[in-house]
Amino acid sequence: MAKQDDSYIKICTILHAVTKIDSRLIDINGQPSFQLVNHPTPAVLQNLENEFLIINNALQQNGQDAIYYYVNPYGLEFLAAGLWDSSCSLEASIVIGPFLSNTSVIEFMNDMIVNHKLPVSGRTQLQSFYKSLPVVTYQENEAIGEMIATMCHGGLIHPKIVTSAPRIPLINKEKLNESLAESKSVIENRYEYEKKLMNAIAKGDTSVVGKISKLSVDVLDFSNRIPESPIRSAKNISLVSNTICRIAAEKGGVHPVYLHTISEKFAILIERAPSLNHLKKLGAIMVKEYCETVKEFSTRNYSPIIKQVVDYIHFNLQNPLTLNEIALEMRVNPSYLSRKFKEETNKTLTDYINHKRIEEAKVYFYRGNKTVTEIAFLVGFNDVNYFSRVFKKLTTLTPSQYLKNQYTIQNSE
Repeated sequence: MAKQDDSYIKICTILHAVTKIDSRLIDINGQPSFQLVNHPTPAVLQNLENEFLIINNALQQNGQDAIYYYVNPYGLEFLAAGLWDSSCSLEASIVIGPFLSNTSVIEFMNDMIVNHKLPVSGRTQLQSFYKSLPVVTYQENEAIGEMIATMCHGGLIHPKIVTSAPRIPLINKEKLNESLAESKSVIENRYEYEKKLMNAIAKGDTSVVGKISKLSVDVLDFSNRIPESPIRSAKNISLVSNTICRIAAEKGGVHPVYLHTISEKFAILIERAPSLNHLKKLGAIMVKEYCETVKEFSTRNYSPIIKQVVDYIHFNLQNPLTLNEIALEMRVNPSYLSRKFKEETNKTLTDYINHKRIEEAKVYFYRGNKTVTEIAFLVGFNDVNYFSRVFKKLTTLTPSQYLKNQYTIQNSE
């Protein structure tokens, strides 16, 4: 049976990838043993588990060549095929859905929502769910049915399609009220957390960000949003968190160029994350990096002219940078610029440029694949001796000593 299970799971996986419709492997008792679900059913709708048992019973009654087209009381549509053992007994089924064959069911649901006098939050939940479902035409429905039957039977067949009888829909208002009460408290906590996190990132306050991150494990446990696919749910929320952090850092005065690079990097890392634990660790790293970026590159408290100067320096560290050249680029008087810069940054223009170049040099040293001379030129120093003097002044170590320390640290890790 284990080999058969693997082949059944493979069929489910292929169907989900090709049709983009939720796919489930249902055991003989009507329970999902494997599922790929992008559209979790709202709590207000009755549980689908009994419906899977109904589908299995219908397949047993109609034989091996049947494809069961099932429409539940809420207008949700499913296609199912049986998986049969050597004695022609049903041992499992593959069900894909829900989907819609036309959008008129959304109007039907709107009428039902009004008739049951659901609160606004309940209506919104249901409407969002229905609008997210794939719409499948009659021809596509037939083609998908034949594809499921062919894959389940291991050869090209033309199945008979059996359609379910209509049933009366019921809204489970008790489950809805429980769900909404729980959601209200959880959502309020999450938004409060997000607000605090965004404020801390915008200020570059790594201490507060660290404390908030430690408290956020339960607050950010969104895996229940898609209980059938917790890692997909966690990835979706991590991507949202990435966006929140980027917006917060931009409010903190970081140039979008830096944020685009960081945001793209974490979007890729999130999608590649293999587990929930990996995503949690990645989330903490991501928040910290955005916060450190604000500390390093924020121009939030500077006047417009000094913001431009700071950004210009950051983008041109590898090029010659002098007071006169920058003043010419900014179209201001050099003396005025020098005075204004010292007033707002508490550093002379030269000291600020040297500080940023040495910080950049440290990054190259950490990578460990460049010589001291190469690094000096990469960060804008044309004189290696001058680079060494400035480096020692700001770090108390010569470049060679710093490089040796980095090598020792990396080898001990």
